[in-house]
Amino acid sequence: MKKPIIFCIDDDPQVLASVSRDVKQKYRDNYKVLSTTYAKEALEMLLPLKNKDEAIALFLVDQRMPEMEGVVFLNEAMKLFPDAKKVLLTAYSDTAAAIRAINEVRLDYYLTKPWNPPEEKLYPVLDELLEEWLVNSYPGTVGLRLIGYQFSPKSHKIKEFLAGNLIPYQWLDIEINNEAKELVDLNAVGLKDLPAIFFEDGTILLHPTIQEIASKIGLSPTAAQTVYDVVIIGAGPAGLAAAVYGASEGLKTLLIERNAPGGQAGTSSRIENYLGFPSGLSGAELTRRATAQAARLGAEFLSPREVKEIIQKDGYKIIMLEDNSQVLARAVIITTGVDYRKLEKKGIEDFTGAGIYYGAAMTEAAACKDKEVYLVGGGNSAGQAAVYLSKFAKNVYILIRRDSLSYTMSSYLVDQLKDLDNVQLIPNAEIEEAQGNGKLERLIIKKIDKPEDTVPADALFIFIGASPVTDWIGQDFLKDAKGFLETGRELKKYNTFRKIWKLERDPYLLETCTPGIFAAGDVRSGAMARVASAVGEGSMAISFVHRYLAEV
Repeated sequence: MKKPIIFCIDDDPQVLASVSRDVKQKYRDNYKVLSTTYAKEALEMLLPLKNKDEAIALFLVDQRMPEMEGVVFLNEAMKLFPDAKKVLLTAYSDTAAAIRAINEVRLDYYLTKPWNPPEEKLYPVLDELLEEWLVNSYPGTVGLRLIGYQFSPKSHKIKEFLAGNLIPYQWLDIEINNEAKELVDLNAVGLKDLPAIFFEDGTILLHPTIQEIASKIGLSPTAAQTVYDVVIIGAGPAGLAAAVYGASEGLKTLLIERNAPGGQAGTSSRIENYLGFPSGLSGAELTRRATAQAARLGAEFLSPREVKEIIQKDGYKIIMLEDNSQVLARAVIITTGVDYRKLEKKGIEDFTGAGIYYGAAMTEAAACKDKEVYLVGGGNSAGQAAVYLSKFAKNVYILIRRDSLSYTMSSYLVDQLKDLDNVQLIPNAEIEEAQGNGKLERLIIKKIDKPEDTVPADALFIFIGASPVTDWIGQDFLKDAKGFLETGRELKKYNTFRKIWKLERDPYLLETCTPGIFAAGDVRSGAMARVASAVGEGSMAISFVHRYLAEV
């Protein structure tokens, strides 16, 4: 297998020798390191490398070069290697140029010279960028192949599960991919057995369940301990933050997730307003970092498992799982977040997973290459998805009921969408019906004061608000009119509160009407729909857990 390339370019021979030495010292076993002092020579090398099917993982480029500025070089290099990570070497005086490059060439990071010691200032940055590149871009690291039909709801569900759990995989459509047909024929796999997963060790799962896949890829289905100090239900940003802080502060911590970590934020193609990441980061990358951090600190993960009930007995919270197994906890934090609200229109349910998707832009984007794609919704999730889909689709059409995106979408996303030639806004419109034969083929759209219009559509992505994942929670928990969990002093406005709450003290800020059970993130009534606020609430909930445990 060919080693992917790290390409270093700097016009100063001494600086280039230094950076090449440091990079080779750490990465030579897994990467080939190329270097040159001439930016034009580097550009001339790219096309032959592309023709040889070489993979460039990372460009490490000086900004101030006499032949060509680093930003200009990266802009040209992106045309041949768009997935490569981009790092700019700058002097302190070049910081403004580096910040501009974040927007111009989607720069991943900039390093100011000098970077000594590399163990502190160079390697941690490159480690994270290379790991993200390996997960998302490098076919040589793919450990399993998924074969199925593009417009199969079960295939879509498996793709979402694998992507959500950050498991690298290769999708092979049986109808168009020769390798898929060959594998199926050689292994006498019937078409009725699809989807099928071919693992790196040679084993095959036919028409697998999510539980079977989870077991095979090493996700933990059972709890290791009998009793935990705190059990966190839901592994979105709030749940992951709670797991990090709980484990780091010595609490015996268990995190239970019904599907995949990250929540809705984990499916975002780009989060650009999260503090400390000037070039933005994907939801998958944020999830990967958070899960690794929580695991390193000692938090235990249970996935994919679904909680169906919480029972109080003898001072403990009994967590009942879907198979009737139990986990005991002294305190519980509910961070189950929200699901995308369903679009209740004719034909939508018929083609869900077969051309119609809730979220899932990252999972299904490659299948939209040169296709006509529609997107419903005017929030940030919709905007981020539209930007990402525009890289693949022939055209992306955004349907909203209002006359402008400015009411519900951040201005930076609105500006990005205006600059994309293949993205078109259709205001004052909504979908009346989805039509097709086995998969989505047409949409009927109704605009205000205009007759219905039938348009060809290859895919529809739906982002129309959120419903809290609280159906499983018992009636003795107080919820607002939309089903979000009430917490803190807001509980006092309910007449039934005092009948439920038996302690002399008032509930803590994030505490539900049941002492010792807290809610954080989007599942909580009044919460802000922001990743940063969810992370803040998750970490804050742990401080209240400490207070509660000190009482009992």
